Amino acid sequence: MSLTKTTAIDQITVQEDGIVLYREATRIMEDGSELTKTYHRSSLTPAQDLTGVPTNVVAICNTVWTAEIVSAYQAAQAAAEAARNSA
Repeated sequence: MSLTKTTAIDQITVQEDGIVLYREATRIMEDGSELTKTYHRSSLTPAQDLTGVPTNVVAICNTVWTAEIVSAYQAAQAAAEAARNSA
């Protein structure tokens, strides 16, 4: 009987506003058969620090987060903050 634990990014989604969502699956295997699988989900906002983020997710972020996307996201966040403060 041999138990192994593997983790892999099995899903990456890019939203219209540039937010990147990704899911990491952790699998516990016994002699090649999956015993359990759990998920951990994370999200990243445009221009967020990518330290410690898996390299394949970083590659997607660097591709998606153009100057226009980052500016539009920051402007939308500033407008939402202004709306909250004026209420």
